Amino acid sequence: MKKQKGFSLIELLIVVAIILIIAAIAIPNLLRSKIAANESSAVGSVRTIGTAEVTYSSSWGSGFAATIQALGGPSPCVVATAGAACLIDPLLSAAAPVKSGYGFDAAGTLAVNGVLNGFEVTAWPTTVQTTGVRAFCDDQTGVLKFFSPSPAGGMGVGAGTCAAIATAAGVSGPVGN
Repeated sequence: MKKQKGFSLIELLIVVAIILIIAAIAIPNLLRSKIAANESSAVGSVRTIGTAEVTYSSSWGSGFAATIQALGGPSPCVVATAGAACLIDPLLSAAAPVKSGYGFDAAGTLAVNGVLNGFEVTAWPTTVQTTGVRAFCDDQTGVLKFFSPSPAGGMGVGAGTCAAIATAAGVSGPVGN
């Protein structure tokens, strides 16, 4: 009688069990890495929008941009105007911009004689605990801040909203450089 070659059912079940244990350990780390990457992208985008606001103010001499759409423009952007300054990617200057699992908004604030002397930028995770945990904001002071847990839909872009965020260890405060 010839001996059969191959794996027994028990051996296959042991291999499957080992693979499941490894997956159970690796998947949460993968999700945390994805959230960290999305948050890093959001911080970079908020900084980009804040820098674009300052550039807009110095380029057009009429204060900061009234909306996030005024900072962008069509793709490709050929002629820059005050209504489409071509300073940020069209992805970030869309009507309701979403990038890397974060929504964005920006607006000019502190109007004096028709000139916007301040701005607010916010970024929030589109799905809290899946695409991100913390929300971020920036204003004319240049201090980028975070707050957690993120409110659904962000915190708004009213004058002084970002400046009002107090520092509480692990909950809110300035983002490190």
